[in-house]
Amino acid sequence: MDNGLTHEKSTFINFRRYVRDLKKHGFRWVDIKQLRFCAESADDGKLLAALIGHDQFRDDYAGGGVLPDGSRHGPYWLQSITSDLYQSISQEEAVQILREWVGSLWGVSTELEADLQREVFARVAAADGIHYLGELGNEAIHDWGRVHDYFHEFVLVDRSAGRITLVVAADD
Repeated sequence: MDNGLTHEKSTFINFRRYVRDLKKHGFRWVDIKQLRFCAESADDGKLLAALIGHDQFRDDYAGGGVLPDGSRHGPYWLQSITSDLYQSISQEEAVQILREWVGSLWGVSTELEADLQREVFARVAAADGIHYLGELGNEAIHDWGRVHDYFHEFVLVDRSAGRITLVVAADD
């Protein structure tokens, strides 16, 4: 267990698997990391802080994978991310952000839609709390952090399941 959280599993949805025209959206993907916490765990702010301190959070999402001693998280320097930077948003807002991102694709296959529904939208619907990491600004972006065209990050807290889920939806 790391910071009160235990990594349970990760799922990666690579849109390349579902599309024919890679020029349109061949580098779009969703990464989902599920971690368990104790049912008596603290408020969402403390859960967010525990997640930021967890090894699984040290992922540059650019092919390097999780680096336990890493200093990057997505396009940002890890040191630039704190729990108070996450906005609490509604399920409707989270779905709208994700649908607009996915909606820029023409002809989403039924297989991709089913996988997104099962792995992403069902988790959003089950969450008691949804936290969104907005744009942090130029000073937070690491030396090669602009490889992502879009970077959407959600932290879903499902207290009844004792699970926190990190969902990153991005293009690169």
